[in-house]
Amino acid sequence: MLKHLTVQYNEKLITADEAAKLVKSGDTVFMGEFVMLPHALDAALAKRAKELENVNLRGVTLTGKLKTIEADPERQHFIYNDWHFGSMARKLHQQNLASYIPYTYHQGPRVIRKYLDHDVAFIQLGPMDTNGFFNLGPANSMTFAHCSKSKIVIVEVNTSVSHCAGGNGECMHISQIDYIVEGDNQPLQELDAITPTDIDVDIAGYLMDEIEDESCLQLGIGGLPNVVGSLIAASDLKDLGVHTEMLCDAYVDMYEAGRITGAKKNIDKYKMVYTFAMGTRKLYDFLDNNPVCASYPANYTNDPRIIGMNDKVIAINNALEVDLYSQVASESNGFRQISGTGGQLDFILGAFYSHGGKGFICISSTFTDKEGNIKSRITPTLSPGTIVTLPRSLTHYVVTEYGIAQMKGKSTWQRAEALINIAHPNFRDELIKKADTMKIWVKSNRIPE
Repeated sequence: MLKHLTVQYNEKLITADEAAKLVKSGDTVFMGEFVMLPHALDAALAKRAKELENVNLRGVTLTGKLKTIEADPERQHFIYNDWHFGSMARKLHQQNLASYIPYTYHQGPRVIRKYLDHDVAFIQLGPMDTNGFFNLGPANSMTFAHCSKSKIVIVEVNTSVSHCAGGNGECMHISQIDYIVEGDNQPLQELDAITPTDIDVDIAGYLMDEIEDESCLQLGIGGLPNVVGSLIAASDLKDLGVHTEMLCDAYVDMYEAGRITGAKKNIDKYKMVYTFAMGTRKLYDFLDNNPVCASYPANYTNDPRIIGMNDKVIAINNALEVDLYSQVASESNGFRQISGTGGQLDFILGAFYSHGGKGFICISSTFTDKEGNIKSRITPTLSPGTIVTLPRSLTHYVVTEYGIAQMKGKSTWQRAEALINIAHPNFRDELIKKADTMKIWVKSNRIPE
């Protein structure tokens, strides 16, 4: 490391407690993204809870517990806001301790730069290299934009962070940083393995029939992507590409099986493009200093115009509910906030722009509620309070364990017919009656026996 960089580093080095003292009542503080929670800074700020009022904390799907929130169980000192709900924010929301920030993912960095200002950014980064750069690790989606609008940027160095190649925006130079804190070097949080269901396996079988050689993949989160990844790894598909929002373990399996080359992509050829990564140690080790992976901010990876530049984009995403109008709900169940818009709309739209592209919304046909009642996920209308994630005008394909329904170019009754055909058989008659009552069904049109 060059001497002048070492001097700068030491001049900016402070303790976590000293960093926490820079936060004042009324400040807005960015707390990092995904598995990159700044643990030492969070703990230090938590110790000051009773000294502060109305401190707005903002994060992006933080996966670990926030000490600041634990120190303020009645939300009297810290107000936590999340750009995309994960399990932690979901639980906090139920306790009135977290709020959701609605947005479309690819617009996130632009929204920040146009409309937001932050007083302090607390972010976790990898150690400084010999050129004075700190790596953002597996979370590049909006960190750089938040830092660019922060009056004070404080980084927590963690030697356990995978060094993730770019792309763009994957590093910050020491000149862009105000203070440095050396953290406790906690290993990156690993996601628990999600066991696929039999329904996931059935849906994956339909999807495999839609994936061709040279397709460019985007997989969401959950058991279904794991099944699809396993089936692709065991298939004879050739020259697949990757342009995704989240990079998960399934991509490692497909790459190591020789299915992913990126050789036929139109942009970022030979690169696996992503904006954040979450998974097991296998994934984080795969990312470390691996030039085949390219980390970009969300305004690049999730821009539908960029997504559509590759051919045969296959976008696979989950949902909670689809109504007979073909409106898709993926982020709330009634008034209960479960997730967020995220990149679902981005990739469904981008896949449609792509030559030969297909955007799939995948749901199980039914679910069991808390009382043990089996209910249909294909409903006449969305439940009261439920947020529309994907408007009917943009919905492309809907998939259940009973088949695939394509929506484009179809009238309201044709969409209803196609959706009822892939609903659970026990609910089809009732859905037909409801469609008739709702005037989106023509009585002469009947589903074939």
